[in-house]
This record gives sequence, structure tokens and C-alpha cells, in this order.
Amino acid sequence: LQHSLAASAGEVAACLVRVPTAVVTQNMQVGQYGSFMEAVRGIASSEAGSASFYRGFWTTVAREIPFSFIQFPLYERLKKIWGSIQGHETSPMQGAACGSFAGAVAAAATTPLDVVKTRLMLGAKNSKGEMYSGTLATLNTIIKEEGAGALFKGIGPRVGWITIGGYVFFGAYEKSVSLLWASGAWGQKKFNA
Repeated sequence: LQHSLAASAGEVAACLVRVPTAVVTQNMQVGQYGSFMEAVRGIASSEAGSASFYRGFWTTVAREIPFSFIQFPLYERLKKIWGSIQGHETSPMQGAACGSFAGAVAAAATTPLDVVKTRLMLGAKNSKGEMYSGTLATLNTIIKEEGAGALFKGIGPRVGWITIGGYVFFGAYEKSVSLLWASGAWGQKKFNA
């Protein structure tokens, strides 16, 4: 529980930077603005002012926390199972595979929140021409207007990039941990199957 709470606090803090960056990036990607400075000025001068940089903040937090709650325990459990089956700890490559798979599962499970977050950040409008507002209201509107399947738009690319990125991240992490244990910097490690 303490790791989950710490990870949640870290996600909220990271979103303070991640969300404004994503708002600017996504608006540029859809052609709303031609340059970074134009995007910053345009977003800041919009109706909501500086708060516009945080459009979708709580939805992003609502996506990131469950993502971490799924990914990290699953990653640890998969490593434990794999190590138990083979009778020794997983290698860095095996750990990377566990992390990659865990990330794929977490990405798929949180795609509906990612769809909602993106629509809120971009100031997208529903079929009545009204801007989406609020996580639950946006979820309900998407389901009513487009069907539940619309909540999984982009699932393939999302799962794909997180799977690949997870393999690289967890591979580097596992190798670093392995090297630190091997150097004796962290003492001597014992295998717990």
C-alpha cells in the first residue's frame, strides 16, 4: 500500500508538468497552432486563461494512478512466478519482458481514460457542438453518442508504444539493478522465490 500511495503522489506531481506539455503538444499536432510560442500564447489567452494548460488534469491523474496500480504489481508478480518456475531470479531481459507485458495490460485497461483525457485536453466537442466537460460526463457522452467501442479508439498504437517503451524502461532498470547488486554497492542479494 505504501508503494501505491507513493506512486500516486509521484503521478500527481508529474502531471503538473506532463499535462501542460501534452495540452500544447496535442494542440500543435492537430494543427491548432503552428509554433510552440503561438500555442502557449493561444492557450493562455483562451477563455479559461492559464487554467487551459491544465485541461484534462484530473482525468490524466485518474488514468495514471490505475495504470501504475496495474503495471507495477503485475510486473512484480510476473517476475516472481517466472523466477519460481525456473528456480532462480529472472534475468534483466526476462524482467524487461514482464514489465513490457504488464505495461501492455495497464495500457489496454486505461485506454478509455486516455480517450477521455485527450478529448478534454483538445477541447473537443460532442455531437451537439458542446465542449466535453468532466471525466464521467465525457465517458457517458462518448458511450451514448458513439458506443462503448469508441472508448478504445487508438488502443493498438497506445498498447504498442507502451509495450516497446516498457521493455526498454524495465530492461534498463533491471540491468542497472543487476549491475548495482553485482558491484556489491547494495550488499549481497538473496533469491526469494
